[in-house]
Amino acid sequence: MLQYTLRRLASAVILMLFVSFVAFALVFTAGDPAASIAGEGGTAADAERIRSVYGFDRPLVLQYASWLGRVLQGDLGQSIYFNQPVTSILIERFQATMLLGVLALCFALLLAIPLGIAAGRWPNSIIDRVALLIAVVGQAMPTFWFALLLIIFFSVTFPILPTSGGETWRHMILPTIVLGYFAAPAIMRLTRSGMIAALETDFIRTARAMGIPSSKILSSYALRNALLPVVSLAAAQFGFMLAGSVVVESVFAIHGAGRLVWESILRSDLPTIQALVLCFSMFYVVLTLVADIINAWLDPRIRDA
Repeated sequence: MLQYTLRRLASAVILMLFVSFVAFALVFTAGDPAASIAGEGGTAADAERIRSVYGFDRPLVLQYASWLGRVLQGDLGQSIYFNQPVTSILIERFQATMLLGVLALCFALLLAIPLGIAAGRWPNSIIDRVALLIAVVGQAMPTFWFALLLIIFFSVTFPILPTSGGETWRHMILPTIVLGYFAAPAIMRLTRSGMIAALETDFIRTARAMGIPSSKILSSYALRNALLPVVSLAAAQFGFMLAGSVVVESVFAIHGAGRLVWESILRSDLPTIQALVLCFSMFYVVLTLVADIINAWLDPRIRDA
C-alpha cells in the first residue's frame, strides 16, 4: 500500500508541475499581457513600463521559475482590479465555494447512491425506471434553467426560500440542490451498473447457494464492489462542481470562487484568472489522488496491479 501511494504521489507531483506551467502560460495565450493590463486607453509607453515591472521582458523559462517560486511560498500575485493580494481574495472566496461544493456532493450522494442501489437490485422495475428518468432529466436540463425554475417556484410563486446570497443555511438550499442534481445522474447510473455487474458474479451466486442472507450479500459483498468506481467518480464530480460553480454562484449571487472567475474574466484580471485556473486544477489532481488511494485500500487488486 505504501509503494502504491508513493507511486501515485509522484505521478500527482509531475502532473501538478505540468498544470502549473499550463496555468502560467495561459496569460500569454491571449496576446501581450502587458497590453491587456494597460487596457484600451494605455499607450505603448505604458505597456512597456508594465512589461518591465511584471518581468514580461525576461525569457519565458525564467518568468515561470520565478512565478513558481512565489507560488510555492503562497504568493499568487496582486489582483489588478481588486488591488489586493490574490491569495487573500481566494481564501475569502473559496470558503463559500467549498461549503457549496461539500453540501452539493452530499446531496448528490444521498440522492444517487440509494436510487442506484435500488435500480441495480431490481432492474427493469418501476424503481429502476424512475431512477433512470431522474438521471436523464438531470443530464438533459441546463443548470441555469433549473436554477431559475427553482427560484420562480420556491422564491416567487411560493416565497419560502431566498433568491440570492449565502449568509444563512436557507440561502444555500437552492444552490445545493441545483449543483448536486448536476452531479447525481452520473453517480446514479454508475452505481446501478456496478450493482448489476456485482450481483451477476460467481462469488455472489456461491454466497446465495451457501444460504447467506440477501441483506448481508447486498451490504457486505455486492455494495463494496459496486461502489469502487463511484469513489473515483465522486471525487471527479466534486472537482467539476467546484470548477462549474460559476453558473450557480452567478445565478444565486453567491460571492464565491466560481463567481470570481466570471468577474476576473470580465475585468481582464490576469493574475486572478491565472491563480483560479491553478487552484481549480490542483483541487482536481488532489481529489483524484485521494480517490485512487481510497480505491486501493478498498480493493487490494488495484495496488498490486
